[in-house]
Amino acid sequence: APPEVLVSGPDFVVAPRLDPAGSSLAYVSWDHPAMPWDDTVLRVRDLVTGADTVVAGGPGESVLEPRWQADGTLLFLSDRAGWWNLYRWTPDGAVAPVIEVAAEIGVPAWQLGSARYAVLDAGIVFARWREGCDGLGLRRPDGTLVDLDLPFTAISAVVRADAHAVVLVAGSPTAEFGVHRVEIGGAPEADEVEFGAEAAPGVAGGGGVTRVETLRPPREIGLDPAGIAVPEPISFPSVDGDGAPRTAHALFYAPASARYRGPDGELPPLLVMIHGGPTAHALPVLSPATQYWTSRGFAVVDVNYGGSTGYGRAYREQLRGAWGVVDVADCIAAARGLADQGRVDPRRLAIRGGSAGGYTTLAALAREDTPFAAGADHYGVADLEALAAETHKFESRYLDGLIGEYPARRDIYLDRSPIRHVDRFRRPLIVLQGSEDAVVPPNQSEMIVQALRDRRVPVAYLLFEGEQHGFRRAENIRRALDAELSFYGQVFGFALPAEEGIEPVTVENLT
Repeated sequence: APPEVLVSGPDFVVAPRLDPAGSSLAYVSWDHPAMPWDDTVLRVRDLVTGADTVVAGGPGESVLEPRWQADGTLLFLSDRAGWWNLYRWTPDGAVAPVIEVAAEIGVPAWQLGSARYAVLDAGIVFARWREGCDGLGLRRPDGTLVDLDLPFTAISAVVRADAHAVVLVAGSPTAEFGVHRVEIGGAPEADEVEFGAEAAPGVAGGGGVTRVETLRPPREIGLDPAGIAVPEPISFPSVDGDGAPRTAHALFYAPASARYRGPDGELPPLLVMIHGGPTAHALPVLSPATQYWTSRGFAVVDVNYGGSTGYGRAYREQLRGAWGVVDVADCIAAARGLADQGRVDPRRLAIRGGSAGGYTTLAALAREDTPFAAGADHYGVADLEALAAETHKFESRYLDGLIGEYPARRDIYLDRSPIRHVDRFRRPLIVLQGSEDAVVPPNQSEMIVQALRDRRVPVAYLLFEGEQHGFRRAENIRRALDAELSFYGQVFGFALPAEEGIEPVTVENLT
């Protein structure tokens, strides 16, 4: 039969779900300038009458993952109480909390089809972010909540396998993401731990896990376990745009190697990593890109600056109108704090990031008081005004919330654009860019590189043909890492091991 249009009008419509009877459709929608982690609306449409019922959402509420149950009720995630928690709607219009915890069950909807909970005979199994790490919890039918004893610290999907098991896409600090089947028993275990009472993030007790089977193991990448740097969640003082005190968060990796050690009495250089998004978070899961640096003597701090997810809606909203301010302050505070504690060398602080993280890198280097001695910009934003006009539909109004409505607040766009402050750049910079990037076009990188060349600031530039937003070819990923290491070696004055065969990168204007 010809297709029938059921819903039209909103800028975005996602997660269409038919009820068990096939008579009602649940769906989530939102309109510009909101993003799906800002304001969304969950509706149920009667397919017979065409009438819509608003279940949840609206200004100040983000709703995710609607799922019908066999009894005709609808489960969904909402951050109406400050955290993405689980709620239930009944056809009589009542909404009640099902799981209330000071943790994030939901994740920002950058991709479609997120799955963070599943309903089993034993109860509802759910993933939750708490204090920088992920884990799995269980809500039993009597309403009690327990943590499940699993080694995973990052879970990207929780899918029901049958009435007694879930399938997880999950990883840990010592293993990349794999696919695992977890069977959940029905009776409480003697060693189960009350939800939130575990001794360390990501390590819980009991809770009814009866069997874990790995269906698709993580890659075997040949790292000696003794040489794997494990993240340490840290919190540290920072400030907002007005200088008011705040607390920010990060994952800290000390250098680690099974074969080598640094010179006695010498503190390691620090690499401040900035995740993209900026509405995302640092993952506490084995990353070869992070281990590349820690195995070569660098300490790494992966900053979950204000605006990152995983710490509740209030923390996520700290970046509203403050992109280029709060994120920069938190990266600087993390670096200075670690240096003041004597954990890293204050003379060898570097900052790196991709996409939104590349913008933060440039914004941090464009400060007169920057503590960073060098930076690496991976396809980052140099001109905010140009980005507001050139990016794709999904993010085309994203900057309204991060900076201000354009063009009404064009003055802020200009003031926070690194390209407008090249006179403040003094530190060496390496820029890496894909030639086919449609999210942050190459001209963003080329304008900052040319401006630094004109001012005789040390700069290196690599353009990767055919790459888009984020490098995907193995040879290009390796070349980008090696070039960045070569850059730091020239800036900080250390030699690269000859056996690695790294091709040096050309750093212009370096004396």
